[in-house]
Amino acid sequence: MGRSPCCEKEGLKKGPWTPEEDQKLLSYIEQQGHGCWRSLPAKAGLQRCGKSCRLRWTNYLRPDIKRGKFSLQEEQTIIQLHALLGNR
Repeated sequence: MGRSPCCEKEGLKKGPWTPEEDQKLLSYIEQQGHGCWRSLPAKAGLQRCGKSCRLRWTNYLRPDIKRGKFSLQEEQTIIQLHALLGNR
């Protein structure tokens, strides 16, 4: 009695994403927006699960994601907040 499965497991690709798949996902979201993640893979021509597409977009492909080391000011802010709040 839980949720229905997010997708049919047969025929889906698993494992690392290829640059071609990344490009398909990026171009589709740029043109159409993400909308419903469950239906996005079929519309974008991907053999992936909607959850996989959502996580790829959220964690790797979103243009506003900052990558790399923390700046000196960001590092000091983290240390200061940790001293104030602890591990909460």
